[in-house]
This record gives sequence, C-alpha cells and structure tokens, in this order.
Amino acid sequence: MARTVNVLVTGGNAGIGYFTAEQLAEAGATVVLGSRSQTKADTAADAIRARVPGADIRHLPLDLGDLSSLKSSADGLEKLDAVVFNAGVALDSLDREESVDGHELMFATNHLGHFALTHWLAPLLTTARIITVGSFAARSERLDLDDLQSINAYDPKRTYGRSKLAQMIFGFELDRRLRAAGSRAMSVVVHPGGALDSLTPSRPGVHTRPASTRVAGLLLHGKDSGAMPAVKAVLDPDVEGGQLWGPRQFGLRGKPHLERPHAHMTDPETAAALWQKSCELTGLDLDV
Repeated sequence: MARTVNVLVTGGNAGIGYFTAEQLAEAGATVVLGSRSQTKADTAADAIRARVPGADIRHLPLDLGDLSSLKSSADGLEKLDAVVFNAGVALDSLDREESVDGHELMFATNHLGHFALTHWLAPLLTTARIITVGSFAARSERLDLDDLQSINAYDPKRTYGRSKLAQMIFGFELDRRLRAAGSRAMSVVVHPGGALDSLTPSRPGVHTRPASTRVAGLLLHGKDSGAMPAVKAVLDPDVEGGQLWGPRQFGLRGKPHLERPHAHMTDPETAAALWQKSCELTGLDLDV
C-alpha cells in the first residue's frame, strides 16, 4: 500500500474478525479491534504482533448489543478508511434472548447494532469502504418484516440466518443510497463460505485448533481463508461498491471471487421496508 489504511474491524478479537485483522496488519494497515473486552482485544493484538512485528493494533470498546453506547464508541475514532462489520452472535439455545434494549439478541447485535454504528460513524465514512460480512446461511432465508424480532416464531438457526440476511440487504441498500447521494464512499458485501474451527490454524490465546477431518477439508475451509473476501474488499482497488465477494468453490471454500447476489438480497422494496423499520427500532434517522 502507498499509505497506511486505517480499518475498524468489529468483533476483531476472535474468529473471522481476528483473521481479517491479522491479514490487514500483514498488509500494513492500522487495525482497530472493536470488542467489548479489553482483555480479549489485548490477547488478539499480542497474537497479531507475534506474527507481524510492529503491527499497529488498537482497541475500541464496542458493544453492538447496547445501542446507547455506540455514539461514545464512535467518538473514540478520528480517522477511518474502511470498516468491516464482522461482529456477530450465533445462539443455539431454544430460549429467545434479548439485548439490553429489549430486541432479539442476534438481530440486535448482527444487524441493528451495525445499522446504528453506521449512523454514528457517518462523519468518518465520507470516502471509506464499508464492508458487511454476511453468511452463506442467508441464501435460504427470507425476512419476515412483520416479525423481525422473532417474537411469534423463534428458531435459533433461522433467526441467525435472517439476521445475517438483514445485514446483507442493508449492505446492498447502503451502496444504492450512497450512489444516489453522489458519495465517494462505497458499501461492499462479503461472506466467508463454510469456515470451520477444525480447519482454522491455532493462534495463542485466541484459537486452539481441534481435531480436523479430511472430508471437511475437501468441502470447507478455515476461518483464516474465510477472512479473505473481507480483506480483499478493503484493499483491492478494483473492488466496487454494491458487489458481493465470497469463496470461489461453490461459495464454500477457496480464494475470493465476485458473486451474483440472490434476488431476495437486493430487492429494493424489502430493503426500503427494512431500512425504515431499522430507523424506528434504533431511534435513529440514518440518512445517506
């Protein structure tokens, strides 16, 4: 890179977020780890510096499940060239959980938190790349605009998939609105494919690789590989706003390639309705 790129990675202390941060640091970026835990962020930073001596890694206290805290978090930043909306919650329990604001926890953290954070970061994003990390799970889901909070029908797997779909719909709609406003910022959507812990290399204090299986390795990949579409979206000068990047082989593993979004991810009427409801639920008018 000709200059240092400043990047915020939400959830940058673990999983896909950690490897996104590590790979960006290897490319010379200044990386801000958005994390609720100072201890976990410090551990992640130490692991990155062990592989990238001298890496510029910082921590931003960030709790996407607490909407009232996000303005303070955004105020802690001075410059951004890109932000990777990666942080997410995936729950297995059959008991529906809520955020401190009373919203279903996965939808609140994965979508509403990033929606609200975009509002508060807006002054720093006038020329930035805004990268939304979706999920392969979103392909088979559809939003229920009358039950975004999964009050009437809660299934953890479906609710997670819908929360990630909401993120992706938001990412595509954000770019449409940026283009319409003549903004120099761009919004890009990515997904990691089938990224497994068992195929992910160990990092001290961050991740210990469990026993792997040869079959899984033929079909899926690790979270280090799953981070590559997000890293490409941040750094590659040929990436354009409104694009979707994911793994090359069946959308599950391999190097990043440009994908065609499914129609239900880019439907303008659904996107407009989700945008309006997100404004109402967050109490914010995200106008770009």
